[in-house]
Amino acid sequence: MRLSDFLRMNAKNILRKMDKKILIVYYSLDGNTRFVAENIAKNINADLLELKPIKEGVPRNFAKYFWGGRQVYMKQKPLLCDFGLNPGNYEIIFIGTPVWAFNYTPVIASFFDKVKLEKKKIALFCCSGGVKGKTFEKMKEKLCNNEFIGEFHLFEPLFNKKRSALKIKKWVEKLNLIFRDSPGPNL
Repeated sequence: MRLSDFLRMNAKNILRKMDKKILIVYYSLDGNTRFVAENIAKNINADLLELKPIKEGVPRNFAKYFWGGRQVYMKQKPLLCDFGLNPGNYEIIFIGTPVWAFNYTPVIASFFDKVKLEKKKIALFCCSGGVKGKTFEKMKEKLCNNEFIGEFHLFEPLFNKKRSALKIKKWVEKLNLIFRDSPGPNL
């Protein structure tokens, strides 16, 4: 089949997919989750929303693990900076988080409290230096009135950027979304 025949036969489906508004919402402390979010955005036509707490105050040494775990177990929810956009206006939403104490971060918990997402297509991703625990299960509990289209866990993506970028690209391709022309992975 020639390309022109394929495009003519599939034009409506292609245009319908291109019209879908896609948002990638994420929080990143050390840059791992940011790396994944930016690589997803490079592969699809998506907007990025990096969640930022008004007051960060995270230690940048080994103590960050105790500080983060304490925040998770105490169910703390920091105030967030203004988004500048409305996540409710998007049809497909990717949500990414580091794994803290086998769970999603308090910043993501604040996002879930602030924005009520319903009837959206949701893809979840997380980064960790260990296991993901029940991160996705707990996120799904908070997002129960949505359709889940995928999950992706990546172990320390900044350790091997090239390999991580290829894994991200393969995962996004499995989701069957329209891809933008890109020069390649974000390394």
